[in-house]
Amino acid sequence: MELLKYANGNLPQSEQERQKIIEQAAVHYADFMKALKFDFKGDPNSADTPRRVAKAFVNDVIKGCYEDAPSITAFDNVDQYNGMVCQNNIRLTSLCSHHHMPFTGFAHVAYIPSRSGKVIGLSKLNRIVDWFARRPQVQENLTMQIHHFINQVCEQNNGVAVMIEAKHNCCSNRGIKHDSTMRTAYMSGAFLENGDSSRAEFYNFVDHAQNRNLM
Repeated sequence: MELLKYANGNLPQSEQERQKIIEQAAVHYADFMKALKFDFKGDPNSADTPRRVAKAFVNDVIKGCYEDAPSITAFDNVDQYNGMVCQNNIRLTSLCSHHHMPFTGFAHVAYIPSRSGKVIGLSKLNRIVDWFARRPQVQENLTMQIHHFINQVCEQNNGVAVMIEAKHNCCSNRGIKHDSTMRTAYMSGAFLENGDSSRAEFYNFVDHAQNRNLM
């Protein structure tokens, strides 16, 4: 049986294969619940929990592991726009690969197309973020995966920036139970090489978007 070497990897499965995964995972999750001393079969609220959990994981929580990459059509930059393209507050839901607890927040992504490069639709940035988030993840790696994919599809770009801010249930529900927010950022091209101007502009856009959320 082929296995994912890394939890945040990708192993596309057909609908039939996914259903088989759900069936097998439900059996093992039932054993997990029994190991925790739950008589789940005798509890009306838990009797079907193993199947529900397996179905939720495969069809939603970690569906990115089992789906092909989103179809991204890149267009010629016919107007030769070479300013920043930035999309803020992309809602993000992922799963901590350490404790399998959710972390949620927002992604802010930007790229600077070259006059002869490619551009993509804004909805595609949302799809890219969601595809990589829907799998067991470490936020640092998620930030880099999103960056590298955008860098690849936006051919001949002059820079890509990705920032993620999220709250982790593995922090708020265990250990010292703090309610902190984690921020990660990964940048390339003009965001690193053009002094502080492109990077400052990106963070200004992020701050403006965050302030609007508070209104």
